Amino acid sequence: MCASYERERLESRLADPMRGLLPVIRSCVRWARRPLQPAARLWRRNLQLRVVAFTLLMSVGVVLLLGFVVIGQVKNGLLDAKEKAAQNQATGGFSIAQNMATQGSQAQDGADAASGPSRGSIDSRTWLNGLVGQFASGGKGVYWIVTLSPGTDGPDEFGRASDDSTRGPRGSDRVLPVETIPKSLSDAVDRHTGALKQYTMLKTDDGNPPRPALAIGKRLTDPNGTSYQLYYVFPFDQEEKTLGLVKGTLATAGIFVVVLLGAIAWLVTRQVVTPVRMAARIAERLAAGRLQERMHVTGEDDIARLGESFNKMAQNLQVKIQQLEDLSRMQRRFVSDVSHELRTPLTTVRMAADIIHDGRDDFDPVMSRSAELLQNQLDRFESLLSDLLEISRFDAGAAELSAEPIDLREVVRRVVDAAEPLAERKGSRVAIRGDAQPVIAEADPRRVERVLRNLVVNAIEHGEGRDVIVRLATADGAVAIAVRDYGVGLKPGEATRVFNRFWRADPARARTTGGTGLGLSIAVEDARLHGGWLQAWGEPGGGSQFRMTLPRTAGDSLRGSPIALEPDDSRRNRGLIASGLAATPTVPAPRAGAGGAAVGNGHGREAGRLIPPMPSVAPARPATADPAALPGNGARVVGRKEAVREDDV
Repeated sequence: MCASYERERLESRLADPMRGLLPVIRSCVRWARRPLQPAARLWRRNLQLRVVAFTLLMSVGVVLLLGFVVIGQVKNGLLDAKEKAAQNQATGGFSIAQNMATQGSQAQDGADAASGPSRGSIDSRTWLNGLVGQFASGGKGVYWIVTLSPGTDGPDEFGRASDDSTRGPRGSDRVLPVETIPKSLSDAVDRHTGALKQYTMLKTDDGNPPRPALAIGKRLTDPNGTSYQLYYVFPFDQEEKTLGLVKGTLATAGIFVVVLLGAIAWLVTRQVVTPVRMAARIAERLAAGRLQERMHVTGEDDIARLGESFNKMAQNLQVKIQQLEDLSRMQRRFVSDVSHELRTPLTTVRMAADIIHDGRDDFDPVMSRSAELLQNQLDRFESLLSDLLEISRFDAGAAELSAEPIDLREVVRRVVDAAEPLAERKGSRVAIRGDAQPVIAEADPRRVERVLRNLVVNAIEHGEGRDVIVRLATADGAVAIAVRDYGVGLKPGEATRVFNRFWRADPARARTTGGTGLGLSIAVEDARLHGGWLQAWGEPGGGSQFRMTLPRTAGDSLRGSPIALEPDDSRRNRGLIASGLAATPTVPAPRAGAGGAAVGNGHGREAGRLIPPMPSVAPARPATADPAALPGNGARVVGRKEAVREDDV
């Protein structure tokens, strides 16, 4: 175990430098990518740029491929022509050299017959020098002449020439014979009687760099019958100039073709992209509410038909939206009128019901129970009527926000005190956390209290007799109140649907508290009216948590919430704790004190229930708000307007 412990310590020490380098590497990568971000954004958003770029790339590829093919063909043609011309030139020279040797030999034989053998043979050195000079004079700048004598004159295995000046190598115009003629070619010429050729590098002693050339050689005999090798060396100077001219012409033509194709691609894509961009701008204006915007259509092509179809779609959309707005306006007016008209008969029915309810003791049990049911249903009907009036104000944009600096602790305590009877009936207790310090915000106390009352009552009703925790926190210009229960919870996807009007997770579940089904819908509108959020989290069988986040100062924007939407005691977080990634012990929840207050006596329940502890003041959480997580994403957010009388709704 000690060895294993030491090994883990060593591995951790070795890993620590890498952990320290990772942020530096990430910073360097971000710094390097920063200058490229505008170009990358332009590349992603500009279709015309991408089409032109791809066209240019493909054009460059085609031009390069075509250039390689053409240059290869031209090069092969030049080489073939050069080889044929050189072969003809060298063949004629070899014939002339052999004829000169034959004539010299015959002349020598005649001289020997006339004067006797004392005259001696022809000087081979003089004859070879004359041969080289005579042949080189006819091909000045076109070819060079080289002679080698096999065995003694030619290059040895180390590339060195023989010291025999009589039969040594010879070359015209300062050419280096041994360095120019490859040894492999001289050996092959020495073994064969025909003419052989090989590509080589022409080297001279005038300081010029070596040049590519074609060497053609043949083994011949001089007038004395001694064999020697005669080479014609043809440089490729003219062919290189011709090939360079072809390359330059192809490069110029290729650049012109690429630029021309890029311009053509830009013009063609412009004809297609411009109407698309126009359609995008018109669509943005339509989305902004300017339904009268239309595309300018010219011609009868596909783009014109697309524009006409777009305009027809916009026209139909405008008509449908206008119809829906008229219908919605009629519905809101109808709800408002009905709600107002129902007040008078409801008041009359309420007065009669109160009289009947007060005298229920004189009735038989059936009539007495009917009087109680009538009273309860009238209470619920009044609540429903009030909620409908409030919803109609939000729909009409006539909701008024009366913001003032308030201490949210007082609002929470009033709500908790009012919910104490319901908590006692349910066997639950409500604990307040985070009220050790003031939580001040500019808000409408009536609306905040209504939101909290809905959240606390729903938590008690769906808490299955377990505890409910109300938590307050403030940080970074925001205040948050979270209501946590440990009841049935929410299934996946219900966290946003729970704010829909008249929605219930279990339609068969009775509303024991007489709810109208509009409480959370009104609550989320109240939160939006403050410029805040109302969000929900839950897991099946693990309870739920509703979090309201408001700006500390009215009119400010929210950047995050001081309370995490998912509580620390969720199953996922408990799994992290069990795996050793976090450590949060559980202790019995206090009844009162320690910065919190609890109500409800919890009859019929254990006094030592375990509730995960929560700090009284939450640390700042600078997490950015995710609009996709907001309830009712994409719905209308009610703005703040001047006060409107209730009779005008």
